[in-house]
Amino acid sequence: MSHGFKQDMPPAGGYEAIKYKRNLPVRGFGGAVVFSAVAAICTFGFWRVGKGNIEKRELKREQAWSRINIVPLLLAEQDRDAYRRQQAALAREKEIMKDYPGWEAGKSAYNSSRYTPNTIVVL
Repeated sequence: MSHGFKQDMPPAGGYEAIKYKRNLPVRGFGGAVVFSAVAAICTFGFWRVGKGNIEKRELKREQAWSRINIVPLLLAEQDRDAYRRQQAALAREKEIMKDYPGWEAGKSAYNSSRYTPNTIVVL
């Protein structure tokens, strides 16, 4: 029984395959290369930080020892300055109180033989 028309059939050998995959070009490096590069950079950075910490520690130690070694000099200078100020204050007191008979310049207001340093500094 023929109806007068032919059924549409595929061509001989079949149809061409449908291209559904994305054809993107490869851009940049692979993940392993990027990961290893970042790891290498981080390792180098931590190494440099470690060297910097060692150098900073050494500079702090050197500064501490230089301060320790300069303390006697600073104390001597402080003592010389205190003595000079004390002598200047004594000379001023003698000059100011020269008209008062019986005044002893430099005598302590305290009746004690114990040394008490001046707590007031006159500049």
